[in-house]
Amino acid sequence: MKHTVLTCVSAAAVSFFAVCGFGPSFLQRAFKRFCCCMAAMIFTVSSVLPFVNEDTVSVLLHKGGLDAMINDYAFTLDASDLGEKLPNVKSNLNRYGGRFSENPVINEKYNPYDFIDYIQLMECSGGNPNRDLFKDPADFSVLDDYDFSALIASCKGILKTGAKPLLKLGNVPEKLSQNILKEHPSEGAFDVNVYPPDDYGQYYTYIRAITEGLVAEFGLNEVQSWRFGVLTEFENADWFYAPGKDPQKSCEAYCRLYDYTVQALIDVLGPDVFVGAHAMAVSEGLWDECDFIRHCGTGVNYRTGEKGTRLCYIAASYYEVKPGEFGKNQEPLPHMINRLRAAAEEAGLTDLIYGVDEGRILCGETAGAVSDQLYSRTVGYTYQAAFDARLVRQAFDCGLNYFSSWEYCSEADNHGLPTVSYYVAEQAAKFAGARLLKTEIAEQGGLPGADVWVSGAYHEDTGTLRLMAYNYKNSLRYPSEANLKIGLTALPFPDGDVKITAYRIDDGCNWFDEWCADRTELGITDGDFSWSPDDGTPLFANAAAQETFRSLCPKYEAYAVLRPETLTGRVENGELNLGLTLAPNTVVFYEISPAG
Repeated sequence: MKHTVLTCVSAAAVSFFAVCGFGPSFLQRAFKRFCCCMAAMIFTVSSVLPFVNEDTVSVLLHKGGLDAMINDYAFTLDASDLGEKLPNVKSNLNRYGGRFSENPVINEKYNPYDFIDYIQLMECSGGNPNRDLFKDPADFSVLDDYDFSALIASCKGILKTGAKPLLKLGNVPEKLSQNILKEHPSEGAFDVNVYPPDDYGQYYTYIRAITEGLVAEFGLNEVQSWRFGVLTEFENADWFYAPGKDPQKSCEAYCRLYDYTVQALIDVLGPDVFVGAHAMAVSEGLWDECDFIRHCGTGVNYRTGEKGTRLCYIAASYYEVKPGEFGKNQEPLPHMINRLRAAAEEAGLTDLIYGVDEGRILCGETAGAVSDQLYSRTVGYTYQAAFDARLVRQAFDCGLNYFSSWEYCSEADNHGLPTVSYYVAEQAAKFAGARLLKTEIAEQGGLPGADVWVSGAYHEDTGTLRLMAYNYKNSLRYPSEANLKIGLTALPFPDGDVKITAYRIDDGCNWFDEWCADRTELGITDGDFSWSPDDGTPLFANAAAQETFRSLCPKYEAYAVLRPETLTGRVENGELNLGLTLAPNTVVFYEISPAG
């Protein structure tokens, strides 16, 4: 009924303009403006009426045919206006629990370690008896019965992947906080000792011994090439606070912990050790993370008594709540990074790199038997491809060095079938070393709530141009296509043909929709999963359901293949024009170079 009304109203508008004697080109422009106004009006109404939501608006526009009137977008990219060289924003992988297999099984066909440079081990220096690096973590009478074998084995495994370790130190072993723990039981959410050490000097000795043990095993030059951090989400009270949970005292305790950790590293590895810290930042912590940044820039070092402490990077977490609910009670990614950068530069720290050490999406739309959380912090739907592409674009634009990920495949530890997140990461990593082009909007479409964009970058060393285009909306039920025109100017290519390789990441390379259909037909319910069934790396509560999934994976292999298309374009006077239609929540990567 509602979409019929919309269609009738739009038809009446066309008739009115025709009767008035206006020509076809005017009709087209006027009608498009009319449709955009109608969409904006309905979208505004949906924001204040609880029974009309954004998904309803999109479906009505789609059924009424109005989305086809407002889905034209045009972009201009000038290759003479090049920015800084881009980093590999997909260079990091994070691992919870502080351990990594000494002999990892590499997924040879879909290998994320091809583009991963660093693997971070969270809480790898301890925090509970299973991770404390002692022969007997329960013997509080002996403080130096060190046993670094588990950490050494983990580092060996990381090196076998071709990546380097990023070791998150700072979690204090229980025996080094024993006096505090007698009076204040630990109340963190991650099964970890949340308190500082009883004696920072003893803690320094522990961290120095760890570092010396790594050097003895791997050699000084090798360990100097690694990265180090101090704690995870340092201002998050679920990870760390001073007894009593006073914000100011907790900030001071962390700054002291950081200073002692860094000095232990410097005293073994030298003054150029790469070390930094991971703030929560995305939401309100126990204290202001910028106070730590200011401490490193202008404060008094608690270990040395000198001004400042070495800080090479500052990282944050960045999570959306669930599909359809991003941006609630948190600041946008670019705003967060720019806020941290402003604090650092104000404190004189002008050469830091900025990263996201964990993030993406916390929960799915549906829950399993235990939780609605997503193990991989991603969904398996093609929606995730456009979600990730949007984050890549934001990373490019705000100078983010990396955005770390949890998983990329259908099984834990990156085994099994590739997800759409894998394909986006694989292509985005290829932008590393290219210089960003400036994108300008030549024509702005009017799809309500949609984010349609094109990013481009040029490799001066290889003469290759790369583009990333996406059609994103924060909804699993987004129905609208987007028509894109891309004008490239001042190309450093001779006039003539160019070779274009297109990688289209859509339902055609995603096995997850076939799995969803099969599990419905087979009677596998949400309760057969432990965490959200929306996950591209599903966790099962029912062993039979898991076995069924694995038995179907050979069938899904055919649906999981990304097949590049080879196209030809023509450059004239340094210009190349491209046109494409993007399905809802679809991403396309282009690789362009002179033919022959």
